[in-house]
Amino acid sequence: MERNHQKTGFLNWAALLVATVGTAVAARAIDSDAAWCGSLILASGLVIALVSWFQMHLEERERSEKLEYDELARGKGGSDLFGGGEETFPARRSREMFERWFVPVFTLLLVAGQASGIYWRWTKITDTKIQPEYAPLAMALLGFFSLVLFLLGKFSSGLARLEKQRLLRPGAGFLLLAAYTCFAVTAALGAVQAGYPQWDDYLARAFCVFLGLVAVEMVTGLVFEIYRPRVKGAQARLLYDSRVVGLLGQPEGIIRTAAHALDYQFGFKVSETWFYRLIERQFAVLVLAQLGILFLSTSVVIIEPGQEGLLERFGRHVSNRGNHGVLDPGAHLKFPYPIDTVQRFPTAELQTFSIGFVPDEKAEKEQFFFWTVSHYKEEFDFLVANRLEAVSTTNGAAAVPVSLLTVSIPVQYHISDVVAWAYNYSDSGALLEKIATREVVRYLVGVDLNEVMSTGRILAADQLRQRIQERANALKLGVEIVFVGLQGIHPPVKVAPDFEGVIGAQQKYQAKVLKSQGYAAKSVPMAEASARRKINMAEGDGARRLMDARSRAGQFTNQVAAFTAAPVVYPQRLYLQTLARSLQGARKYVIAATNTSDVYQINLEDKLRMDLESELALPGAKPK
Repeated sequence: MERNHQKTGFLNWAALLVATVGTAVAARAIDSDAAWCGSLILASGLVIALVSWFQMHLEERERSEKLEYDELARGKGGSDLFGGGEETFPARRSREMFERWFVPVFTLLLVAGQASGIYWRWTKITDTKIQPEYAPLAMALLGFFSLVLFLLGKFSSGLARLEKQRLLRPGAGFLLLAAYTCFAVTAALGAVQAGYPQWDDYLARAFCVFLGLVAVEMVTGLVFEIYRPRVKGAQARLLYDSRVVGLLGQPEGIIRTAAHALDYQFGFKVSETWFYRLIERQFAVLVLAQLGILFLSTSVVIIEPGQEGLLERFGRHVSNRGNHGVLDPGAHLKFPYPIDTVQRFPTAELQTFSIGFVPDEKAEKEQFFFWTVSHYKEEFDFLVANRLEAVSTTNGAAAVPVSLLTVSIPVQYHISDVVAWAYNYSDSGALLEKIATREVVRYLVGVDLNEVMSTGRILAADQLRQRIQERANALKLGVEIVFVGLQGIHPPVKVAPDFEGVIGAQQKYQAKVLKSQGYAAKSVPMAEASARRKINMAEGDGARRLMDARSRAGQFTNQVAAFTAAPVVYPQRLYLQTLARSLQGARKYVIAATNTSDVYQINLEDKLRMDLESELALPGAKPK
């Protein structure tokens, strides 16, 4: 190794140091996520170039030590003084220890640093606006870095390839990678200045992904290096040399590797054919032709059925194309990207957003829902009026007549005016969700809890749809609200068991009230009927006794007149009539003579019928 190679390695490290510091300063000044992530890539190349340069220095010492040993060995008695052991070559031993211990440890530390940097910057990527006053200066500085690093990288990569200097290859690859990184950041800043701020975030994430790929490659190479068989005298592979980065310095190596594979596969020198040489010479032209075809293919845009498109030229709506600037389904011609762009909107599709909950795909598959179990990933509570009488607290104050209610409201809509939807507001979808949420909150505080959970649910859904539609029309959102659902209304999960207990107690109370009312409805008429019956019986008895008394009075008057007319006959007749009435139904016997000695046989058995009674045996005696 000659001295100029060490100087080249040191120059590479110095260039990367300046570019890394400059990129970090620019990133801090303009607050660019892409510039910050690019500085991580440049910092990785900086430490790799430093280690590579130090290893060049160790190998140069080893080469000088070997030359000195050979010079002494050729002298007289040199072989007796130097035995050729490890103590004879301290520089070689230092280089071997460096490759054996320091390089693997350095690789692990480098990968850990890259992973930490990726995590740090990935969590910091936001929609922060770039400082416009420093953006032109940063673009100029990064563009200058890109040019200088590209020239140095091409020179170093060519020197490493021609003179087979493997230690120059890592630094040369990262020089070219740093050049491309600075150029990409410059282009992203230009896009931000042109009105596309999202490109800065896209490039930052792409840098993080690429740096993560390099870290994974280094870890994989380290594992393979640990378990690979050792061959004495063979050079150890540079663990910090990334082949992914090396492709940027020698992209033609891909074609050369493919040619060698074809040579082996077909058995002849494919790389020496005119076709391969034509592709190798005209590779750049072919790539540019493919890029040109790809660029021209963006002149055709196809709008799918159920969609409508808005044509924009340099970010401004083109109103003289299609139906007042709206592209209907089908194929349309336009200027290539990025001159013309098309935004597609599903105008014929019902779109849905949710109010009061965050959907959960697993819970939506369940068939039964209970108030005491959460149905979604997250549910929100709303204040609802409660018209029940306020309950007095322990200190005598009345409780506020409001309650908490968990509502799960899906809202379905479709875009009716795509131009208003796209251009009146920066994010019409988010604005519509906020409008709907506000209308739901305002509506619920004015309705009764028990009413909206039972009989008033359909009316509440219709009123909410009308209120959201009126507000969207007032703001000219260009949407039509199709459906507002109030299916999922229940108390918060934490208080649902208590709420069910209260409702159960109210139902039991109502059942007892109804039972009491039924008993009252049964008992009162029965009591009234019993009272009326007793009154009627008393009145009838009184009338009977009165008539009896009147009849007796009239009978007595007539008896007095009869007694007056026949004072002897009437008493006798009355006596006989009384005797006849009293003896009626009794068995009577008539005896004709009393001075005879006749024997009577009397049967005292009761007869079922008096007409069946047999005659007495004595002559002249007959039953009466």
